[in-house]
Amino acid sequence: MRISLLILLTMLFSFSAADAQFQTPAASPMSKVSQEVGLTDVTIEYSRPSMKGRAIFGDLVPFDKMWRTGANKNTMITFSDDVKIGASDVKAGTYAIFTKPGKETWEIYLYSDTNNWGTPEKWDDANVAAKVMAKPTKLPVTIETFLINVGSISNNGATIQMIWENTLVAFDLSVPTKATVEKSIEKLLAGPSARDYYSMAGFYLDEKENLETALEFINKSISMDYERFWSVRRKALIEAELGKYKDAIKTAQKSIELAKEAGNDDYVNSNMKSIAKWSKM
Repeated sequence: MRISLLILLTMLFSFSAADAQFQTPAASPMSKVSQEVGLTDVTIEYSRPSMKGRAIFGDLVPFDKMWRTGANKNTMITFSDDVKIGASDVKAGTYAIFTKPGKETWEIYLYSDTNNWGTPEKWDDANVAAKVMAKPTKLPVTIETFLINVGSISNNGATIQMIWENTLVAFDLSVPTKATVEKSIEKLLAGPSARDYYSMAGFYLDEKENLETALEFINKSISMDYERFWSVRRKALIEAELGKYKDAIKTAQKSIELAKEAGNDDYVNSNMKSIAKWSKM
């Protein structure tokens, strides 16, 4: 009996020890900043160390030495579109931010290899997507906890601001809002594309509404160099919904020819079944 009790107590202790999770606050808690700049999404993920009575720049963070720009894992910045950092064109994607603080000037790097805990063991200039120089600004107040902010936001850009102790360092970000809007305007003025007409025709076909308009749209799509077995098939279905079975059969036969050329047996079979059905209407 004593042995069984001892085994039971040992099992209970084992389960309790496995389930117990002692949690304490992170010394440098994670933070995530998400900001829309123009039409571009900018996201920054970083850990935020605090001063805790320590001198920071030139002491805890030495001058003229590469810094992870935060704590723990790399500070990372993500752009949803291609952007410009200083004079450098930077592709959409995620980059680590590394800095080399100096008394008079900071070097700021966007680094394409983000799989580091802190600064890379071996620095590779080929991974530098952008490098900018920035002069630090002394603040009249003390900022206890490291902060990265997206400020001075406009339609075409913003500044990425790094603030700690009594120092602020920033670099400029330019986003392609103007070019994106101009492309949208050009597309709008050019009118719907063949795919747009194809999709709109499909919507009306699915809803069984405005079928004459749907037929007009699919004809426009086909006429715009979009005569494919699937678009011709859609035209046949619209004609059948309109009760134009002779036209639908003729169109379906054209779809069969195109499907055979493309080697698509599924569309051949679907059209043949439809022709058999419509022939009895």
